[in-house]
Amino acid sequence: MPRETKTKHLGSNGFTLVEVLLSLALIAVISVMAIPVYQSFQTKNDLAVATNSLVQSLRRAQILSQSMAGDSGWGVFITTGSVVLFRGSSYGSRDILYDESSTVPTTITPSGLSQVVFDKFTGKPVATATGNILLVSVAHETSTVNINSRGTITY
Repeated sequence: MPRETKTKHLGSNGFTLVEVLLSLALIAVISVMAIPVYQSFQTKNDLAVATNSLVQSLRRAQILSQSMAGDSGWGVFITTGSVVLFRGSSYGSRDILYDESSTVPTTITPSGLSQVVFDKFTGKPVATATGNILLVSVAHETSTVNINSRGTITY
């Protein structure tokens, strides 16, 4: 009967230095290409979050005004980093006990209207509170929120 012989292959276990370096180089190239894509995605997401936060606050202020909550009008004050829902005829004369603040990414800069106040019962914006609120990201992407004289909020 023939005998089986076992052979050993020396040097076939593990990775060579060249294989490890090529793997690391490939990971580095993929990472460098992925970072700008991630940043672009993050910027668009920040803009969407800020827009939705602003629109929700505006609609909540309008509903609170229509329901005459606290027998007062309600409004929204927009600034970099936050959106504040307030009770009163203006942000300066508001009742701070009823403030509801929402944070928005600081990468978003608002312009246009900075304050929107709704009349109690009708829910229509006061005359100076109609127009556009423009939100601009650091990548110069924009989102526009419009409030017309009838109180319709579009974006």
